[in-house]
Amino acid sequence: MRFPVVRPRRLRATPALRRLVRETTVAPSDLVWPLFFNERLDSPLPVKTMPGVDQLPVRMAGEIARLAVKRGLGGVLLFGLPKTKDEFGTSACDPDGPVARAIAEIKSAAPELVVITDVCVDEYTSHGHCGILHTRRDGQVDVDNDRTIELLADIALMHAKAGADIVAPSDMLDGRIGTVRERLDENGFESMPVMSYAIKYASAFYGPFRDAAECAPKFGNRASYQMDPANTREALREIALDIDEGADMLIVKPALPYLDIVRRVRESTTLPIAAYNVSGEYAMLHAAAAAGMLDLDRVVLETLTSIRRAGADMILTYHALHAAELLDA
Repeated sequence: MRFPVVRPRRLRATPALRRLVRETTVAPSDLVWPLFFNERLDSPLPVKTMPGVDQLPVRMAGEIARLAVKRGLGGVLLFGLPKTKDEFGTSACDPDGPVARAIAEIKSAAPELVVITDVCVDEYTSHGHCGILHTRRDGQVDVDNDRTIELLADIALMHAKAGADIVAPSDMLDGRIGTVRERLDENGFESMPVMSYAIKYASAFYGPFRDAAECAPKFGNRASYQMDPANTREALREIALDIDEGADMLIVKPALPYLDIVRRVRESTTLPIAAYNVSGEYAMLHAAAAAGMLDLDRVVLETLTSIRRAGADMILTYHALHAAELLDA
């Protein structure tokens, strides 16, 4: 019997050898922690569909920021839940709203922490859609693209004035990156990076997020502005448009069902790429672990490694704090 000369197992024999030849790594600094600040709260409120995730009172923003810095996280992503909503998302532009106040608390407590703000209005509209509504010629109610992108530019400017480090439009409306970029530039924020949710699919994996952000649509769905999950070429068209309009960074959302898209985007651009490991992806791992089906610690790190391996430079994930603790253990 001829024994093999080439034995790949030689480099798997010990933990030290495996670490030495590891091709893909995940560090706490690769992770961005999404946070929900609710200005109606005085204490944290657990999100029932997302174990370990809370809606937070604004007064806790500084404490949370110090914890993020202590764990070495790359940054935080802020969502705001206002006291009042209306059909136009008016409170999204409030300079005394939850996002602006949370930024101030964070920058006072941990000025070095990178603060990214989600620029959208679904948390602020009474109907739950990502913009101002109008009735189309065919009689269907839909988001008014051009009126809404002007509103988004106003929100991004307010976030910039409040002290955000990066603004991230997440609406998937046409032309919003160029409009946001122009509004920032004409108001002296030429150096403010724009992180575009360039590829955001109309996914079923967002359900728990809509509980956390209280933004489930009151009617219909978001398929007229978010992308068809079946499409790849359209994703590459979307990133090309956003790059032309001035995007500095790109997001692919969701992550796990779209790792092929992450890889295609990585091969198509030199811009930094983030992948959003969304609420449904997070919740299903916790559900499986609670049922005794999976080892949560191991699957969290394996999941994040797969996203990095596909080509993401950074990961927006609700696992951020837990993963950072595991990585530092």
